[in-house]
Amino acid sequence: MSAEAVEEPGNSQDAATRSSIREALEGLKYGARSALSPRVLHGAAVELGWITTHLAMYPLGLVTGSGDRTNRLTLNGLTPAQRSLLVGDVRAAGTPILLAHGIVDNHTVFALMRRQLLRRGFTRIHTFSYSPLTLDVRRTAERMGAEIEAICEESGSEQLHVVGHSLGGLIARYYIQRLGGDERVHTCVTLGTPHQGTMAARLLPWPLVKQIRPDSDLMAELDEPAPDCRSRFVAFYSDVDQLIVPQRRARLLHPDLIARNVRINGVGHLSLPFHGEVVHQITGMLAHLDEQDTVA
Repeated sequence: MSAEAVEEPGNSQDAATRSSIREALEGLKYGARSALSPRVLHGAAVELGWITTHLAMYPLGLVTGSGDRTNRLTLNGLTPAQRSLLVGDVRAAGTPILLAHGIVDNHTVFALMRRQLLRRGFTRIHTFSYSPLTLDVRRTAERMGAEIEAICEESGSEQLHVVGHSLGGLIARYYIQRLGGDERVHTCVTLGTPHQGTMAARLLPWPLVKQIRPDSDLMAELDEPAPDCRSRFVAFYSDVDQLIVPQRRARLLHPDLIARNVRINGVGHLSLPFHGEVVHQITGMLAHLDEQDTVA
């Protein structure tokens, strides 16, 4: 009788499960090795401060709408900075901006960014919201597309910008790259978005979280060619992001996309939308519509 090994039906699946667990644990070890460095400790302290502030603001997002500021294309009552943008580039000032929050969050995470955009002279700011019970990135991206169409029709603008934090950035990217949204989105800015998935997602069985695993069907779909995509992307990623493991997976690396990756040091995942340097860079780049970024 032959001594050849016979593979049991469940062996392959068990091996894949063990491999996934090993990868997730390796990712956690990677983060733990640098957890006590001064840079990480400082970032954690800042993160804790912003979390405390955000938790106090979060209930307001459950009972109030995100709102928007429109019909402000006059110079009356504007600050010098606002006047500068309107006089220098009225098209940039009037281009709508859509802010998309992350999972288990709401529009209050963009409170500081909204204020700074308004101070800079941007006049039309909207927020895209979705439920923490959302189960599918693709369907949520379709709903984002419908909302963008409504904003463009209401404002008379052919294009807008999207700023997405965490999962909000991935929803925006899917809409742009896979649903023809590049016709509507001029610039997409992402903050701590798992463009290449995150190994931390292997630790949770939630259907939505499964989609942001590195080997998910969604990640494979986003890796497919997109030769005609015209939107420009700017991906901010942090070297101490606790939820993107390893942190470099928040970079957008796709040969067909116009993308620039910006590394931010010592800023936690939840702090990115509040961080002064990040907000300053975003307001600056959105004020220059005709400057195209190259891959970096």
